[in-house]
Amino acid sequence: MARLLLLNKPFNVLSQFRDKDGRATLADYINVPAVYPAGRLDYDSEGLLLLTDDGALQARIAEPRFKLPKTYLVQVEGEVSETALAALRRGVELKDGMTLPAKAKAIAPPALWPRDPPVRERKTVPDSWLALTISEGRNRQIRRMTAAVGLPTLRLVRWQIGDWTLQGLAPGQWREFGVHLPANAPTRRPRRQR
Repeated sequence: MARLLLLNKPFNVLSQFRDKDGRATLADYINVPAVYPAGRLDYDSEGLLLLTDDGALQARIAEPRFKLPKTYLVQVEGEVSETALAALRRGVELKDGMTLPAKAKAIAPPALWPRDPPVRERKTVPDSWLALTISEGRNRQIRRMTAAVGLPTLRLVRWQIGDWTLQGLAPGQWREFGVHLPANAPTRRPRRQR
């Protein structure tokens, strides 16, 4: 049985276990041998990060060809318009090509933990929240998509990957799931991080 850990990665923590510059890493929160992140979450993003000891499961979660949906709660600068939502739903032209269509909707501010440090507030510029679901994983994709429609990202929280969610996990907390893989699933060890 594969091990699967769900971690609520705090803001300004690297999605790796070591850092030569002394920044906070996963090792500050998880002391479980031989598990590795299935995908990444940017240093300045928060939320759900999955870790596993099984290479096949790691690939199934992280590789874009499997198109596992990922849902993000995004605080943006400005007011969300129907025009911006329609653009996100169609797909947005970025420097590295057109994105796949996203599920996008404006939401009320979610009941999340306070961020440390807090998001800067500007009295003259409103902010709004979006729920965005994508099935690809380009570098800083959500931030680039919201910027492309005129809504710069202020805070980014990955809430869900496939059927796994952050529900009930505070920043820095994790829980474990046992995952049974099909008998014909390829088994390989994840690549070691350097």
